[in-house]
Amino acid sequence: MSSRLALGTVQFGLPYGIANHSGQVAADEAGRIISCARENRVLTIDTAMTYGQSEKVLGNIGMDDFDVISKLPQMPSDIKDVDAWVMKQVISSLERLGVSKLHGLLLHQPSQLSDDHGKSLVAGLNHVKNEGLLEKIGISIYSPTELSGAMEMMDVQIVQAPFNLLDRQLFVSGWMDSLFRAGIEIHARSIFLQGLLLLNDSGVRKKFQKWNELWEKWDLWLAEKSLSPIQACLGFVESYPQISKIIVGIDSKTQLRELIAHSGKVDIAEFPDLDCNDLDLINPSRWKLA
Repeated sequence: MSSRLALGTVQFGLPYGIANHSGQVAADEAGRIISCARENRVLTIDTAMTYGQSEKVLGNIGMDDFDVISKLPQMPSDIKDVDAWVMKQVISSLERLGVSKLHGLLLHQPSQLSDDHGKSLVAGLNHVKNEGLLEKIGISIYSPTELSGAMEMMDVQIVQAPFNLLDRQLFVSGWMDSLFRAGIEIHARSIFLQGLLLLNDSGVRKKFQKWNELWEKWDLWLAEKSLSPIQACLGFVESYPQISKIIVGIDSKTQLRELIAHSGKVDIAEFPDLDCNDLDLINPSRWKLA
């Protein structure tokens, strides 16, 4: 049986994440990570055409026995033949990855669906799917507010969304249950909030001191329960059976082995109330770290 864990590979192509101090993952370490994932039935890979060299690195390692999900970049506004552009992007992605088809292709910017070329974009996605180059079409969102418009425009089969102890919007909004009932795959990402929930470094915390009350509550709860931040964050997301895949970004084989060791092993009856609606905290694109 395959794991609910999915391997996020942005670090294979770019230095990424507030907790990442080692930069982009070296090619040999990426190979060790993929081997470990394969051995432990972590067989879903999440990447994107805009993740630097990630797709090429994965293709060099070999993706034959993995379900690969990639993401379509934002379409330039001056594209005349949308269908041809989508097809070219997907074929190039398949060539880099060394696979004959993708398990899933997600729109990285679902807001494009409301643009003038929105219908043509959907038609292009369906064409690629009908040609057998991918199995499922979906969207990657930052907020559940993006869902209703996208669902009206296209047959969404995968939704990737942030979900963690601080950002519970997908569940609180009711969308998690609605998507689950509709048979749509839900993939949770940012379960550590780009690593922020794993850090108690005073230098990093100082940049987020506006939310000191949350950090104090978090640290106290972890100490009382004798849990590591990784155990708690993973256990929280795993407590939602509606979520089919949990995407974890990895910098090393050691990190992946630790996550595999904890996955499905932590049974926590009640979690601390850290739910936060402040976008300046839960949306990393708004962080002011300078």
